[in-house]
Amino acid sequence: MNTADLGLPVDVPSTALFTDQYELTMLQAALKAGTAERRSVFEVFTRRLPEGRRYGVVAGTGRVLDAVENFRFDAGVLRFLRERRILGEETLGWLAGYRFSGDIWGYPEGEVYFPGSPIMRVEGSFAECVLLETVILSILNHDSAIAAAASRMSSAAGDRPLIEMGARRTHELAAVAAARAAYVGGFASTSDLAAGFRYGIPTVGTSAHAFTLLHDRERDAFQAQVNTMGRGTTLLVDTYDVAEAVRTAVEVAGPELGAVRIDSGDLLLVAHRVRQQLDDLGATGTKIIVTSDLDEYAIASLAAAPVDAYGVGTQLVTGSGHPTSAMVYKLVARAESADPGAPLVPVAKKSTGGKVSVGGRKWAARRLDEYGVPEAEVIGTGPVPAGLADRQLLVELVKGGEVVAREPLDVPRERHIAARAGLPLSATQLSRGEAVIPTEYVTEG
Repeated sequence: MNTADLGLPVDVPSTALFTDQYELTMLQAALKAGTAERRSVFEVFTRRLPEGRRYGVVAGTGRVLDAVENFRFDAGVLRFLRERRILGEETLGWLAGYRFSGDIWGYPEGEVYFPGSPIMRVEGSFAECVLLETVILSILNHDSAIAAAASRMSSAAGDRPLIEMGARRTHELAAVAAARAAYVGGFASTSDLAAGFRYGIPTVGTSAHAFTLLHDRERDAFQAQVNTMGRGTTLLVDTYDVAEAVRTAVEVAGPELGAVRIDSGDLLLVAHRVRQQLDDLGATGTKIIVTSDLDEYAIASLAAAPVDAYGVGTQLVTGSGHPTSAMVYKLVARAESADPGAPLVPVAKKSTGGKVSVGGRKWAARRLDEYGVPEAEVIGTGPVPAGLADRQLLVELVKGGEVVAREPLDVPRERHIAARAGLPLSATQLSRGEAVIPTEYVTEG
């Protein structure tokens, strides 16, 4: 069974229209000019991290691979383009047979990145590469922003697990992608069933205030839930009076009660009071889960509280104030002609206003200091220095149009945990600061 069998809106038959119109009009002009088949190299990078952030997190790579495979101009898509008179028949005919046949390299999903890092490199003809710009940026900008916020939150949480609960705070499709990115960034589970179905992420959930309000007494609601879900369930205790609810919860479920959830009030104060009350009632193994508009700063402030897990929604799915990663997709090299053997020529935007880019097909490596801690993100063109040859960051993702680097979602999740742990200690500070390691450029010649 796949997602289409359930009617879940998490897959689409084609990603070809997840693009901006000017990608297609550039294609048409290039076809007419005879430049469309020039071998080209595009790179995805960001010129800066969000203000105060010390590292970024690559997320969405697996979704990019799916999007590239599904980038097809079927009859319905072509009919739409024809009826809107967006393209001429010659271009429509070219699109009918479109299949990306080039190569894609990139930082492996879950890896950290810095300003200038060539997060993804797309190589092929200008025509086939330019069409992928919008969909690649759409995925990487969103997912990397969510993963970066998730990483900061999971770092602040330490060993305490985090639950992604943001589905109701964003678009229904973005919610699925956000849950995936949060898992890469260190979250343990999600409340979103579509994300669990699509990506195998562990799902959790018990009840909301509405369930308590449905019943004549809070005790009746608790009893109904325990009867259905067992004594190990999580009971929501802040619908009315917290102390009374905790007492009732233990009376109903006994000391085997799995957890209580607190969703409002002064979480630090209430958590301490609830822990004391649970212990006094003999429910020493009952855990405390807190929710209520948490972000990394609120999570850090609860480090000394007797909290066992956190549920995070709004702040996570909005990137904790930074809902995009400001990534761009730029042509950095192209051949002088359509001859397959024509050499690549570096090209770069030279305008003022902070939007300058560096030309040339790049490699990236992370140089370590004498203690094995990263000290610089080294980016260059031409030969890779011998001392950095075994520290290169880009891996092959697509070869000759075929995906070669699919992996289970647990792999990028573990990769991120390891990558973050390997950074200088200041990387996980929540105070504002610059990128934790600098970017250095090494140019050919």
